[in-house]
Amino acid sequence: MKPIAPKLNLFRATVAIALALALVGVTFAAQNQKKIVKASDPDALKLAFVTNNTSEFWKIAAAGVHKYEKEANVQVDIKMPPNGKTEEQNSILENLVSQGYNGIAVSVIAPADQVQNVNRAARKTNVLTFDSDSAASNRLLYIGTNNYEAGKSLGAEIVKLLPNGGKMAVFVGTLAADNAAQRLKGIEDAVKGHNIEIVAKKEDATDRAKARSNVEDVLNAYGDLNLVCGLWSYNGPAIAAAVQASGKKGKVLCAVFDEEQGTLDGIKSGVIQCTCVQKPFQFGYLSSKWLHELATKGDAVTLPEGGVIDTGVDIINADNVAKFEADLAKMKAGT
Repeated sequence: MKPIAPKLNLFRATVAIALALALVGVTFAAQNQKKIVKASDPDALKLAFVTNNTSEFWKIAAAGVHKYEKEANVQVDIKMPPNGKTEEQNSILENLVSQGYNGIAVSVIAPADQVQNVNRAARKTNVLTFDSDSAASNRLLYIGTNNYEAGKSLGAEIVKLLPNGGKMAVFVGTLAADNAAQRLKGIEDAVKGHNIEIVAKKEDATDRAKARSNVEDVLNAYGDLNLVCGLWSYNGPAIAAAVQASGKKGKVLCAVFDEEQGTLDGIKSGVIQCTCVQKPFQFGYLSSKWLHELATKGDAVTLPEGGVIDTGVDIINADNVAKFEADLAKMKAGT
């Protein structure tokens, strides 16, 4: 008769491994569940709005934050990573959590790399994303642009600008950010089949000098370039300056994102043909509103289906730039 002890030991070992794996799975799940954290003292809230850099773009979002502050009599602290670096933003998140903040809204710089950082914050407080999402994380809500659709909108304008096709180049801080990658994907899909080739994609790591020199380098390298495209807000002014200085105004067309003053001035002077603008005022206003409601009402708050609020985009060109500037001035003034 064969001994059964080895088989029994193997069975026990298998069961032990299975239980251990199950325990790890339960622990992992427990650490990665979305939850709403209600503040213990709704009269002493600490809320924060964390951008991804110090661009002029965020002044418009700040106006939205301040409008909600006045309406609801709450304070929302605005934090900006000074050099637009991932490690700076991670440090801000860690500090806010350690200081007991009741809610944090963040435009994530590198979504794929920062999932665990967002999740660590989300275990202790309510975390929303705006502008640049981290969909794989445990953030409760994303407020901002559907960046793929925004890219398609700008791509459609590029097709109009290049009816016979041509060569174009793309400039951005980093393609690791979801908003940049999705915008580019939307542009690529929109220009597909229109004989438009993207010959260069340049990153500048939010270095403003590099943003301009990248454009200058590409203009020098490609004498037959037809169009340049900027995916982040400060890329527009950098593109306008480089194209103007090169003497290629009107020869190399420009299609960009967002509404920095240098971009709007570029449209008025004819250097830039169009820009796709988001709704940064709404980023600030709605992020503040949702942070406040989640902290004070807790699970009584019903999150939107899919966990996304799409704030939409508009295309600004020479025909409507004056009206847009007037409306923008009113938003910044809080009127």
